[in-house]
Amino acid sequence: MGINLTSADYVVLFDPWWNPAIEAQAIARSHRIGQQNRVIAYKFIAKDTVEDKILEMQQRKMMLVEDVVSTESSFFKSLGKEDVVNLFS
Repeated sequence: MGINLTSADYVVLFDPWWNPAIEAQAIARSHRIGQQNRVIAYKFIAKDTVEDKILEMQQRKMMLVEDVVSTESSFFKSLGKEDVVNLFS
């Protein structure tokens, strides 16, 4: 919904998104300025459902981002200026 939940105690996710960053943003909305409570986030996923498959895909996406973008020895960090220019020419 795009609301800030400054008095929430729990965040419950019933319907996972394809993009894990969207779920992280939804949870982060409960930690906005003024929040005084500890917030617990729950994600309910039934086994062998479409939602279960979405969760598996989210985990693969997060591992891919970590492996490709986040690590010090990643492919992107080894690119030089000439490499980047060649990608777009």
